[in-house]
Amino acid sequence: MTQQIYHALGLHMHQPPGNLQLLIEENPFEAEQIMRCYERAVRYANLLQDAAALQVGFSGILLEQFLDPEIIEKYAPFINIPDMLDRYGKANNIELIGMGYYHPIFPLIPQRDWQEHLVRGKEIVEKAFGRSPTGFWPPEMAFCMEMIPALVEVGYSYVVVDGVHIKPESGILDIYKPYKATYEGKTIAIIPRERDISNAQESGTDPVWFDREVCQKIAHSPAPDAPRLVTTWSDGENGGWFRQMHEQSGFFGHFFTPFIEMIRNNSTSLRSLKLSDYLQEHPPEEEAFVQTGAWNVGNTSGFDLSQWAGSEAQKQAVETICRVSDRYWKIVDSGNNLSATGQQFLIEAREWILEGETSCFLFWGDDWVPKLYDRTRPAEALLDRVESELLALTH
Repeated sequence: MTQQIYHALGLHMHQPPGNLQLLIEENPFEAEQIMRCYERAVRYANLLQDAAALQVGFSGILLEQFLDPEIIEKYAPFINIPDMLDRYGKANNIELIGMGYYHPIFPLIPQRDWQEHLVRGKEIVEKAFGRSPTGFWPPEMAFCMEMIPALVEVGYSYVVVDGVHIKPESGILDIYKPYKATYEGKTIAIIPRERDISNAQESGTDPVWFDREVCQKIAHSPAPDAPRLVTTWSDGENGGWFRQMHEQSGFFGHFFTPFIEMIRNNSTSLRSLKLSDYLQEHPPEEEAFVQTGAWNVGNTSGFDLSQWAGSEAQKQAVETICRVSDRYWKIVDSGNNLSATGQQFLIEAREWILEGETSCFLFWGDDWVPKLYDRTRPAEALLDRVESELLALTH
């Protein structure tokens, strides 16, 4: 083995608002399956800590549910959530990744709403785990260049994007190295996700195939002898592969553990690592442009955002959330002199708007779009009352 290949394995974790409560009430077995996925990741990271590393991202709204005393009590029969969070916080071989608080599709929501999702998303990671994320995972990998200044301002040093969207200055795409991207004078490191192998990670694979596939792809990469970074990323709690209750048949038993054993006994040239460690040793040198896009989900390629804004109903829903957000910001910009009650109404409206930007309400097509309106309607009712008060103040 003449070359060492670095593998950064990422898992994305998210549940929409109120979903853990709904699951435990309506489908306790599925609720247990999902919660055990969250615990399993940190348990195996601890068991294999001498050779294994993971990147794990939790949405803010999922962490909010983890911190809810009622959720903690209802899931206690099979998982001790506070203990689980404590173990994540102490696991030096887990890189905790930041996300938007309510898991929004950033390119589809108003830019003025970005900062609150970013700041609150980072703050709740710090609250839940006692440490701050330096890397960012865009919900649904939906990224655009305009996000860079906002990410840098909040303190992120790198962002993971689907490799197919990267356009290097050289014109030669090499998804096995980091790039840097600059927008309005702000620069951030770009980590390309390896789409093909990530698909296998999501649906099911074995360590021997994985090792051979990675090595074959590296051999045909633009710079096979240079340091190679293979970044694979998938959901960590969706699909039978991750939810398999017989652990030896699922992701961690059938793939992850034997793969780490291969690393331990030097039967693979791959090494597991955290992205921040790789970037410290191999900072990006080449500039690249990242076209707006997401990862491949459902029947979409990710080259557009049609999974979330392809149907007429989805488009109208996006327009509605943008319109309601605009109403909120016009009130804020007016330099209002609201009463304490009016200020409280504005705060409550703001929360409904941000929650309404949850990607799930768009992702699941027309069936879930009404859930977005369940948030915009109370927001608009509150804004009506605030605007009535402002109108009265002018007379």
